[in-house]
Amino acid sequence: MIRKTISIFLDKKQRKEKITMLTCYDYVTAKLISSQGIDVLLVGDSLGNVKLGYENTLSVTVDDMIYHTKSVNRGNDGALIVTDMPFMSYEICVEDSVRNAAKIVKEGGAQVVKIEGGVEIADRIKAISDAKIPVVGHLGLTPQSINKLGGFKVQGRTKKSYDKLIADAEKLEEAGVFAIVLEAIPEQLAKEITERLNIPTIGIGAGRYCDGQVLVVDDLLGMFTDFTPKFVKRYANLGETIKTAVKNYITEVKEGKFPQEKNIYR
Repeated sequence: MIRKTISIFLDKKQRKEKITMLTCYDYVTAKLISSQGIDVLLVGDSLGNVKLGYENTLSVTVDDMIYHTKSVNRGNDGALIVTDMPFMSYEICVEDSVRNAAKIVKEGGAQVVKIEGGVEIADRIKAISDAKIPVVGHLGLTPQSINKLGGFKVQGRTKKSYDKLIADAEKLEEAGVFAIVLEAIPEQLAKEITERLNIPTIGIGAGRYCDGQVLVVDDLLGMFTDFTPKFVKRYANLGETIKTAVKNYITEVKEGKFPQEKNIYR
């Protein structure tokens, strides 16, 4: 297996070839989606919502991220693995940031860590990057900041917010990130940021002009229906397929139709 490296990001931006990224949290899903040639598997702290049943991502721990990264790593066939640094794993001080990033890479097997925030965390990004750990930034709607933002709201709609996001993006590039995820911002703002930066942008609810796109895989497959953002496109409806399959199984067991002769050892 030849695994993709961070060089794919800059190479694809230069060639104007779109980067593909999906979240992934377990061995089987990693095996299935990496076999189709996805560029990047993101072990997102969104696992708090879609796998652990939390209301938001704030309860996710570093150990949670390591556990799921290990699982993804075992099923991965060549994609680059990026893992989120969860809430309060980098906010307190530079030393904690480097220590936790190193733990995610060494114990989980991630190649890259992703961090939410702008100018205020540039020193953390620089320190982690200086420690030879590649970093992806994350701007716009940053789910770890929902209490401060007042909920899941589109960012960058006022001039002040618009200008700050541009300044944040430029500062993150200067600090050493090699790509930035832009979440839930107006398309024109994402376009301007993408054109200003030498590094790639990955959009999620940021329109058509980013250098790549990312979705939560459970949204894409129609398995997570608690909340469906406007930017999600559902490519399958596995939630209904699963419910139908389970319902049929229950019926056949109750009626004595399963197991059949072909399911029995002699």
